[in-house]
Amino acid sequence: MARKRLCIAIPASVVSDTPHLREKTSKIGLIGRAAAIFRVDEIVIFPDAPSGSQKIEADLVSTLLSYLETPQYLRKRLFKLNPYLQYAGILPPLRTPHHPLNRRMNEVRVGDLREAITLSRTEKQTLVDIGVEQPALVRDRDLAIGKRVTVKIVKVGKVVEVELANRDEAPSYWGYTVTVENLPFGSFLRKRRFDLTVATSRYGSPLAKVSGEVLERWKAANTVLVAFGAPSQGLGDIVKREGRRLSELVDFVVNMVPMQGTETVRIEEALVASLAIFTIILELKR
Repeated sequence: MARKRLCIAIPASVVSDTPHLREKTSKIGLIGRAAAIFRVDEIVIFPDAPSGSQKIEADLVSTLLSYLETPQYLRKRLFKLNPYLQYAGILPPLRTPHHPLNRRMNEVRVGDLREAITLSRTEKQTLVDIGVEQPALVRDRDLAIGKRVTVKIVKVGKVVEVELANRDEAPSYWGYTVTVENLPFGSFLRKRRFDLTVATSRYGSPLAKVSGEVLERWKAANTVLVAFGAPSQGLGDIVKREGRRLSELVDFVVNMVPMQGTETVRIEEALVASLAIFTIILELKR
């Protein structure tokens, strides 16, 4: 049985309330950490401005989230000098299984999965960097140079041999992917068609009232999307500009922080609160 796929949707303006790049970087780091803690498979960044391009904002968020998700030993090869990464040093480590601490050939084992980047190739083999002292070998593969791939170690000796693998083969959580969506939120939902969509909103139903229904749908779903609003406007206002109603687009509109003591709940706070609550409910109802 395929593992359930959990996705979150965040607006391109997610750091619009944070003026300095250093603080923007820190906030995105918190979002990426929360996504990894709760095993999010995909982070979708969607446009939420009523007019004008949000390419710069979306590029900033996607670049930092992608950099954070990339194993440290691949970052210099995959990310060139970029002004968005000026403060990347303050991003927290993910410490997920695909960010291994073992960096020596004698520490890798047959069957291990690693993230890698292709370095060079001949007619019958490709050399890839898997984060140890010397490149590993992929036989009979004509791969593009500079491409990130997931590999499985099949032989350990003077030369480490690997074969291409699918990240879905990983026995444990293997990080998230980042998608920049150009379509407005409502149109994006119609295109992707998740099995279950949950929008978070302070104007939604308290989770206590709909938890049973949400739980049953969640258990039956293969793909789940949990969506969050922007610092300056909620999801209801965002889709209203599309001429749509939020309740008609998603399966549930849920207030995940009822009786909140603050005027607003920041997205990094809402993300942790929401995914933690869903995790607890799912575990208790097993």
